[in-house]
Amino acid sequence: MTRRIEISEETILDLFRREAGRPLSLREVQVALDLSAGERREVGQLIKAMTHEKRLRRVRGGRYALPDGGRQASGVLTVHRDGYGFVAGEQGRDDIFVPRRFLRPAMNGDRVVVQLARDPRTGRPEGHVISIAERRHTTLLGTYNRVHGGGYVTPVDPALHEDIIVVAGGEGGAAPGQMVVLKIESYPGRNSAATGRIIDVLGDADDPAVEIRVAAETFDLPFAFSNEALAEAERVPLRVVEKDLVGRQDLRDLPFVTIDGETAKDFDDAVAIERLPSGGFRLWVAIADVAHYVHPGSAIDRDALERGNSVYFPGDCIPMLPEVLSNGICSLVPEEDRLVQVAEVDFDARGQRTDARFYAAVIRSRSRLTYSEVKLMLVDGDEDCCARYNEHLDDLRGLAELTELRMARRHDRGSLDFDLPTAEILFDLRGRPENVVRAERNLAHRMIEEMMLAANEAVADWLEQHQVPLIYRVHDRPGDEKMGLFQDFLAHFNQGLAIPEAGVTPALLQDLLARVAGQPEERVINHVLLRSLPQAVYTVHNIGHFGLAADRYCHFTSPIRRYPDLVVHRSLKRQLGLTKAEPLMPKVSLDQAATLATASERRAMEAERDILNLKKCQFMEQKVGEIHHGLVTSVQSFGFFVELEEVFVEGLVHVNSLDDDFYQYEAEQQRLIGMRQRRAFEIGDQVDVKVQQVDTARREITFQLQGGEPARRLNRSGRTVSRRRRSR
Repeated sequence: MTRRIEISEETILDLFRREAGRPLSLREVQVALDLSAGERREVGQLIKAMTHEKRLRRVRGGRYALPDGGRQASGVLTVHRDGYGFVAGEQGRDDIFVPRRFLRPAMNGDRVVVQLARDPRTGRPEGHVISIAERRHTTLLGTYNRVHGGGYVTPVDPALHEDIIVVAGGEGGAAPGQMVVLKIESYPGRNSAATGRIIDVLGDADDPAVEIRVAAETFDLPFAFSNEALAEAERVPLRVVEKDLVGRQDLRDLPFVTIDGETAKDFDDAVAIERLPSGGFRLWVAIADVAHYVHPGSAIDRDALERGNSVYFPGDCIPMLPEVLSNGICSLVPEEDRLVQVAEVDFDARGQRTDARFYAAVIRSRSRLTYSEVKLMLVDGDEDCCARYNEHLDDLRGLAELTELRMARRHDRGSLDFDLPTAEILFDLRGRPENVVRAERNLAHRMIEEMMLAANEAVADWLEQHQVPLIYRVHDRPGDEKMGLFQDFLAHFNQGLAIPEAGVTPALLQDLLARVAGQPEERVINHVLLRSLPQAVYTVHNIGHFGLAADRYCHFTSPIRRYPDLVVHRSLKRQLGLTKAEPLMPKVSLDQAATLATASERRAMEAERDILNLKKCQFMEQKVGEIHHGLVTSVQSFGFFVELEEVFVEGLVHVNSLDDDFYQYEAEQQRLIGMRQRRAFEIGDQVDVKVQQVDTARREITFQLQGGEPARRLNRSGRTVSRRRRSR
């Protein structure tokens, strides 16, 4: 007899589900599946094994049924890297815990059907995967390895914790240790591993270019431009042509300059300034006119919408636009004519905006300045640098003066300024991490930030006044529940936050940040406050920007690297009568574009954070065994995090490694305290640690506490008996 159906545990379970939970005899199963004699014996053995594993239960009359009356649920499976998983609850259900032994044949991300059961020892509810409704993965990234004449791929994603066997002849030319893309040919069974074939060899796993490609695959970042977009990019002119100047103001005589980081290549903003007889200022913010070259619905536009933004990694970038645009004709390089859209903004002597005008123009940047050079001139008074850029000194001083005035105005209205340190990776000649330092944020950074903020606000105000639909950048006020938890957290540091009935205001939080400035707990309070605030999003519905204390705000100043800015440019040009085209391609609404931009921003942030942590781990691999001095920055029930003094890296001292005592976590005081010796660890304590272990796959750095002297010792009342000096 010809087999009409593949025999598997899933096949049998599907049959029982179709029978609405009715008990079936072995004979009924065999008849329903139309089996040969050999297959009947196979099914008998499977049913016996499934009964032993409690996937079926035996009932009266020698019949079988689904356990627990067939109660089931479905949802997306998330597998923890330690092996167990959870199925996301649907229709108000709680998430369902799935023990490791009941995960197969599922993989992380699959939509699964689980049998609801209870742990026989604890009675706790749990789920057992019984079938796969939809597979998440058809391909995956991993490292190719060989053993005993065969090959296998270890997935990059730690949630995919089982190796995939490479079928014979499916190596694709890969060498052991190389990063590959594998196509799955068979998925894991109850008692069998998945198999696959290598379809692309990316290269050595520690190659920086391969690391970026892996990040792109892991976080679903579009990596290669479409052939259509590349073909369009080849037709983009390399220089501004005469016909492009029609209808534009000629600002090539104005002394525009760009101010960016040392490694920047895509210069999308330039500034110029003039002092007014009234004592105020006139500011020109010129932004690359990307909309002139990228038209709605073009192939480049479609790729840009999909990407949403450029993604910046240490030493590398995945751009939103092809390089001929982002680093070429749209980049405001010095001594080259460039097409721009200009926000010309007037301010009074107090830094208050009094007027704003917008138009298309052509400019020629005079110089490409860096943040470091501007600091050398304005802060350090470096004579050589001042002499080299003498023609710009007065304008730079004017920008600095306007910056101070604008910061004061924003402070007056309650705008928040989180000046948290960020890490900068320094590389050697081979492109490997050489050091991790605190990125400097000096006066030059604040100058450009303030000028861009002023332009963004002016554009948003003008477009709203003219009732032009646009994509806003909004930031909602924090909810009462999160602010209540934040108040409780502050109490651990003897800080208070009196929130009025109407709700928290930016000014209240601004005052708090000023009070804790310079204190050991400043950084953790800043971080916890940031996590307590909603994330800013793009939307067509204006609710204001809580963090900036702005009634209206949009992104206008970075169309090379952010799609919403490009859309705002198109909306502005249409309102100014410079184009009749809609700001978006057909069948894509402003609301859809805003939603896509928010999602792409989130995935970019995750990818950037992942690569930054990878680089930190790679650098610290060289430091295993070394002893460093550091500061406790956070205390949790599982241990405390220490930020090193010499390098800007943070690692965990696990509570299990503190073998001199039994430590208990006191949440209210945000500290770990030994039950016998009363040794305590709190935020701000100075400690010596040894770099014990670096796990690059998990992006984790583990420290071992050094020295027997306590950071502090408490008496039974909880008061400090002795303590080290705390840094200020």
